[in-house]
Amino acid sequence: MTAQITIAHSLAEARSQALQAIRAQLRAGQQRIADWTGGALAVSAVPGSGKSTAVAAAVTLAVAHHQLHARRQLVVVTFTRSAAASIKAKIRANLKRAHLPQDSFVVCTLHSLAWRIATRHRDVSGLSLDSQPIAPSRSHRLIRACVERWIGANSRHYQILLEGRQFDGEETERLRRQSVLRTEVLPAIAHIVIHEARSSGLLPADLWELSRRVDDDYAVLAVAAGLYEHYTELLRSRRLIDYDEMILAALRVLKNDPIRTFWQTQFFAVFEDEAQDSTPLQHYLLKILAANPADSKQALNLVRVGDPNQAINSTFTPADPIYFRQFCEDCQAQHQLVTMNQAGRSAPIIINVANFVLEWVNRSRLAGREQPFYPQAIVPVSPGDPQPNPAPAGTGLELCAPKDIYQEVELIGQRAMDLFAEHPQSNAAVLVRTNEQGRLMARELHQLYGGLLQIYDVGERDRHSHVPGEILALLQFIDRPHSPDYLKAALGVMVKRQLIPTQDLNAIVSLPEQFLYPSPLDPPLPEAAQQARHLCRSLLNARMELPLYQLISFLALTLQYDQTELATADKLSERLVQQANGSHSTVDILPVLSDIVSSETFEPVEIAEVQDEDKESPYTRAKQLTIITMHKAKGLDWNYVFIPFLHEQMIPGRLRTLPQAQFLGEFTLAEIARAQIRASLHGEDLPDVESAWERAHSLKIAEEFRLLYVAITRAKQLLWISAAQKAPFTWSKPDNLEDKIPCPVLPALRQQFPQAWMDVGE
Repeated sequence: MTAQITIAHSLAEARSQALQAIRAQLRAGQQRIADWTGGALAVSAVPGSGKSTAVAAAVTLAVAHHQLHARRQLVVVTFTRSAAASIKAKIRANLKRAHLPQDSFVVCTLHSLAWRIATRHRDVSGLSLDSQPIAPSRSHRLIRACVERWIGANSRHYQILLEGRQFDGEETERLRRQSVLRTEVLPAIAHIVIHEARSSGLLPADLWELSRRVDDDYAVLAVAAGLYEHYTELLRSRRLIDYDEMILAALRVLKNDPIRTFWQTQFFAVFEDEAQDSTPLQHYLLKILAANPADSKQALNLVRVGDPNQAINSTFTPADPIYFRQFCEDCQAQHQLVTMNQAGRSAPIIINVANFVLEWVNRSRLAGREQPFYPQAIVPVSPGDPQPNPAPAGTGLELCAPKDIYQEVELIGQRAMDLFAEHPQSNAAVLVRTNEQGRLMARELHQLYGGLLQIYDVGERDRHSHVPGEILALLQFIDRPHSPDYLKAALGVMVKRQLIPTQDLNAIVSLPEQFLYPSPLDPPLPEAAQQARHLCRSLLNARMELPLYQLISFLALTLQYDQTELATADKLSERLVQQANGSHSTVDILPVLSDIVSSETFEPVEIAEVQDEDKESPYTRAKQLTIITMHKAKGLDWNYVFIPFLHEQMIPGRLRTLPQAQFLGEFTLAEIARAQIRASLHGEDLPDVESAWERAHSLKIAEEFRLLYVAITRAKQLLWISAAQKAPFTWSKPDNLEDKIPCPVLPALRQQFPQAWMDVGE
């Protein structure tokens, strides 16, 4: 007995020392999270402040303080699987160090948590045993079916949209407008507004009610409500479940008192990471789980960690940083707001740049009534900090305006090679705004420095993952060539792959038979359309001459796939035949391929396999120049960061109406509806069309500046920013250069940091 007491005492002493050591390595702001013992807590953390380290420490200390175990756990919610894996590893290491049980916590994405709750209680959630999760895009068959049902049930309203602002009744124009409405305008409304409404807890009846409170010529919210109704019916009848339905199903389960008590007892507390990106419904789910089952009036055991200045998803998802800001203000009133403003990631000069951009953008009022940034400056860490701010490389900040984008690429490649020669263990990244920019950057760098510089194009793998979708589009066209939708989708793939010139596809697909096989009396087509016709007819001829197992390879060659894409196409072909039980009929193959595309479960082939030691960090390898979009760069950092092509056209850019849809007006119906829904959620009067469009434009500008802020704060030792004097009008045709205006932030930076400006010559 004495020996057991001695062992227990030694273990307790070792645990206490380990916990003290874990807390001691934290900064002041991080320690306030680690000292959490219960209640609601908001944590507003700047980039590079060590959020995940602080959360891992807080979880470890909470497990020890409250003696948590497998039946009384602490749940950590993140928004990506990679983030979940990273923070889980840190928590496990801390628990092992402190001799605490490894089953005392769970880390998961929010949707996987909802799915776990909903599927455990299917009789209450309303999910059937064969419910299939999907992530519908604008082109998903569910969205297309929803649009067709709405058109069939609302012929009069559809006619109002068809006539637009003015219409002379000309048949060709009518067919073109039909194509635009069916394949672009209505799918966009369905995709954007349904997601926005469902994630906010709004039902179709709620949208109908909102539609009665605003007067506009097209009754956009009424259109959205009708599409929403059809979508809900289709989802239920086909036994499908989207990501929003996962949350709704979990909430249906938690309305049951005994079940809700079970889950609240199972979870002692909830820690939410990246809280600025959550939706109202997601926040509501976490609040229920964080409540005390014995006392509903007791404060929630809910810790929300985020950075409102890194909210970069709100213009294409229902996430809205206003809700996290409100949570911070509520907690501040209760003295439960922690500000983690010290960051050791970047050199002081880079911190100064980020703070300047934040303040300057807010003062500029470029985003109209929107304030893009929460007034929260980054502060360098204190002397003696275990993670001190790194020394800058050179001056730490370099600004320039090359004569054109090709000189810009050349300068980046040369600067990267010089830096790697001096510091072989360092890494670098080029952060671009769009995939087209990344494609050009990778191509030109390979041509200039292919044998001298290790280049990793993140977008290349993403493009390979699009192979199933592109093959599906061509096969559907071959199977039903007279379908305007399938013809347009196939032509869209050809334009994207630059096999045919960019052109108005709606004018072509309005009469598929006439386009493919014109009579002698039909008017001649423009040269660009003739090229498209020739390619389409070659695909149809191939279907007559080749068996299906060879046809996919032919399509891959026609699309001019590279080695990796060809291997991916071969892998896809084998999988199709396998899942279709050996059948080579399009009747059997197309449904299988459609399921593969919609489920997003197909992994492309990687020709250059990643070495084992690099699998955890393919983006940040030493002596590698990574090309990645600004959105994907969030959560990562590099020694040296290059931000090229920083033109006003890209950041902040502006919302624009595509020419083919301008018969409806100088606005986008989906964005109008989204702005009106958000106004209602914020308790504001519903804006008219003009005001809603202005608000949508302001929201986009605000988010673009936050995206630039995220890009700037990825840099540790060097931030290199440029805007070439000449750049493409459209990045799909990068050779057509014209004079470009830089992003307004760049001249402001030049004035504030004149020593950073470089004269790169001609």
